[in-house]
Amino acid sequence: MDRRSFCKTAGVAGVTAGTAGCLGVLGTSGAEGTVLGPPERDLSEASFPSYGDNMPEFTVPDPIHGEKISTAQFEGERAVLWTSFYTNCPDGVCPALILRLRRGQEAAAEAGYGDQVAFLPITFDPERDTPEALRKYAGQQGVDLDAGNWHFLRPETYERSQEIHDEHFGLKIEKQPADDIENLEYRFPHYGLIILANKQGIIERAYPRGPRTDIERLVDDLERVATA
Repeated sequence: MDRRSFCKTAGVAGVTAGTAGCLGVLGTSGAEGTVLGPPERDLSEASFPSYGDNMPEFTVPDPIHGEKISTAQFEGERAVLWTSFYTNCPDGVCPALILRLRRGQEAAAEAGYGDQVAFLPITFDPERDTPEALRKYAGQQGVDLDAGNWHFLRPETYERSQEIHDEHFGLKIEKQPADDIENLEYRFPHYGLIILANKQGIIERAYPRGPRTDIERLVDDLERVATA
């Protein structure tokens, strides 16, 4: 169930076409089905899913492992840490996002709960982010592709990537000229969003300033959610 469907079935008032937030979800004792208490900042009126919402459901190929990955397949088994990126990012935003997921992967391996979490970074630039490019990027970023918990998600087309980001995450993806950057034909705006969902598929945290999110804080949230 995506965020819009969740809001409708929950019967929450105050949702408009321009605001995908579910009002009235937060409470002092935490949202139903969550492990963590309410976040310091109420993001329920943001365009993207946040605390207490269902993790959006969609299926996208993982070209490196040669399989299709559904966000729903991890429910009941693994927590999910999600973000979106592209390997040609020219300003360090995407590497900072991947660094935080990679540090989560390392911490999970060190603490012995690597099989209780799935890391799902999705590219919004499938035209350039080929399987070979993603594999090279994994090596550059120190990602362990053999751990069994990391999946680079690559939509079949740029249009499919736009659809996923818009319909499920409320994020508009549009190519922009990159005339000011040598050897780069086009670039993308950066949203820097990271989402953490628990094993029941309920979002525990949305980090809208993902590249600046404190790594130890994120790792601590991840461990608490994954091992609950």
